[in-house]
Amino acid sequence: MNPQQRAPLAVITGASSGIGAALAQAYAARGWRLVLVGRRGTALDATALACAQAQGLEVVDPARLRLLVVDLRDLQAWRAEVARLLHDWECPQLVVAAAGISHGTDLAHAQDLEVADDIMRSNWLAVLGTLSPFIAPMRARGSGTLVGIASVAGVRGLPGHAAYSASKAALIRSLESLRVELRPSGVRVVTISPGFIATPMTAGNPFPMPFLMDARHFARRAVRAIERGRAYTTIPWPMAVLSKLMHVLPRGLWDRAVQGRQRKPRNMPHDDGG
Repeated sequence: MNPQQRAPLAVITGASSGIGAALAQAYAARGWRLVLVGRRGTALDATALACAQAQGLEVVDPARLRLLVVDLRDLQAWRAEVARLLHDWECPQLVVAAAGISHGTDLAHAQDLEVADDIMRSNWLAVLGTLSPFIAPMRARGSGTLVGIASVAGVRGLPGHAAYSASKAALIRSLESLRVELRPSGVRVVTISPGFIATPMTAGNPFPMPFLMDARHFARRAVRAIERGRAYTTIPWPMAVLSKLMHVLPRGLWDRAVQGRQRKPRNMPHDDGG
């Protein structure tokens, strides 16, 4: 079969669970070939089977679905995996960096600085490292879409989220810079900021989560935003309205609004598909 006649190819990280797994199943149902990336092989196998079923298959077809078990914080290992992928298959039409972690932090404790460093490396540097190897081949081809999953938490600093909010704010700005750089080349950069999505990352939150959305519903809306090439999208839409208010609220009012808000438990790991 002529490569140009094949189904389009997407690389999705964080596919072991949560948002990444939901996006993988959404694209599988649309007939895409997939490269699923995660750190937990058993969970990744479960996502692969769900994707095969979404494609109407009883078993995984290796010509349509490839699994990569890799820790994206190991940038050298990831670049080696991408080199093999580009050699064996082709440059994908779409790369979605959905892997991320969340911990509650209390910076009064020295050991939480190590937690903060891990959050920044996982949610910011590893995402940039995920997208980096695809920039040159997409630019040379003159097409492709790079997607980063950020968070509404990146709009303002939240209690107990000094590292998580910072990591997502950094990601939003870095993707914005990349979008401007790549626009003339025909490569699109899309930022999606979820609100509260029902995943393992949010399951242990001890505070109210307004507009909580099912991961499958989120994935369907995210796919539409990606197809349209929207520069920045917040899902669900009520959270988009709230995040805009959060953005413009004066600092004094913001401080009073979140003062006393219940925090995420300190150092409790929440892994959204890594």
